[in-house]
Amino acid sequence: MSNVVTLSSVRARGIAAKHADIAAISRMFAQQRRRAGDVFWLKENAEWLGVLASSNMPASSGALMPYASFYDQLEETIRFFPQYYRFFLSLALDLEDLGMPGETGLRLSHWVSRMRLVDGELSDLQRAEAERLIARRMAVTRDETLHARLRGFFLRSENFVLPNKKASYELAHIVFYLSDYGQRDPALPLAAIESLTFASILAYLDQDMDLLAELCAALRLAGSPAPVLWEDAVRTAANACQIVPHHGEGGDGYHIYLVAGWLSQMAGAPAFSQAVPQGPVSIRYAPPEGALLGLSETLFKMGDTRQSDWARMRGRIMASLAPSAQNILAQAEASCPRFDAFFARFARAPVKMGEGSARVQL
Repeated sequence: MSNVVTLSSVRARGIAAKHADIAAISRMFAQQRRRAGDVFWLKENAEWLGVLASSNMPASSGALMPYASFYDQLEETIRFFPQYYRFFLSLALDLEDLGMPGETGLRLSHWVSRMRLVDGELSDLQRAEAERLIARRMAVTRDETLHARLRGFFLRSENFVLPNKKASYELAHIVFYLSDYGQRDPALPLAAIESLTFASILAYLDQDMDLLAELCAALRLAGSPAPVLWEDAVRTAANACQIVPHHGEGGDGYHIYLVAGWLSQMAGAPAFSQAVPQGPVSIRYAPPEGALLGLSETLFKMGDTRQSDWARMRGRIMASLAPSAQNILAQAEASCPRFDAFFARFARAPVKMGEGSARVQL
């Protein structure tokens, strides 16, 4: 690929997965977890193949074989289920880029364009994903107004100092699409890096390793690797995932398994090395308890005495938290030089009604 940009933050691609049984993981997602072709199957397998393709991990014919029948029926399937066109496109394109012989991805791209399926998307993020997918096989006129809106989303870093998981996931995915998963430099301004940093501090405080993994991956793709503490925490989560025989329990930790493994692979660490049992399987993950809830409750109870100065507030806050939460908060503080700036906005120090004269125009 002639337009590949080597980013300093994305290194050791392919090395970290040398001990992973890629074929076994493909069989697990394709055959051992869900009924082939249902929407949850599409989501899991699209994400797995996306990780595989963007990581340059070696995919043998054995890793692609479980998808052969599905690939052969894609053109008929998409005509009956056009509402899932982004999943079908993603699966076809990644399979071909990983070595599946055929040009189904090209034909699907032309069909999706001819049917104007992208016009049915209300979300800018989904439009951006569709644009990226189609552009992998066709010449696409870039939607400049769409890209301007996407970039405008991450310029207001104050939007990312308060818990909003949906916005934080969307922030990460915008970077994925703008960087084409590491194929080009997304040229993010400092305000975007700050937005990613603030969202990551929140995720670390909450010990939400799924979200933190995506944000750390986005920082790497933006050329600004996250603090070592955050990535180490994600790797610990990746190692904590267990692939176990399925006994009818509900939802599981497949997503943290994928994104934490992806980030570990980006960083050159071992990834996806767990053995896959025979038969139906689940991926078990027990999330650690975070400090975000306790921190928020403490600040809220302070009422009018809240201040935005972390140095002044630190002692009062620490004294009110459980030891485990104190430790997480101290780690977050030490990990990132922007913690003081984060806290100044997160604290939501009281402003008296009537202060300021700014008008709000809707």
